[in-house]
Amino acid sequence: MYARRRRVYFVMMGTCIALFVLAWGVVRLWSVPAAVGMCVVAMVIPPLAAMVANRRGPDDRWWDDPSGDAKSDEWWDELDGKRRGP
Repeated sequence: MYARRRRVYFVMMGTCIALFVLAWGVVRLWSVPAAVGMCVVAMVIPPLAAMVANRRGPDDRWWDDPSGDAKSDEWWDELDGKRRGP
């Protein structure tokens, strides 16, 4: 799951950079409003890419889920100020 999210993130960011470069390197020669429109679309992509990259998948372990290693879980609980019952 992580590899797929990372790949989608890089594709989205690559598209963003390509839109900026094409807008001001090529499209502006024919139509400045179209170039500005491309930049507006490119401006929306990075926040969406961040949301895609940081989305929790159904199989992902969340920060407070137990790992299954008793010693590690006990150590993290101590750092978080949680007390385990006897």
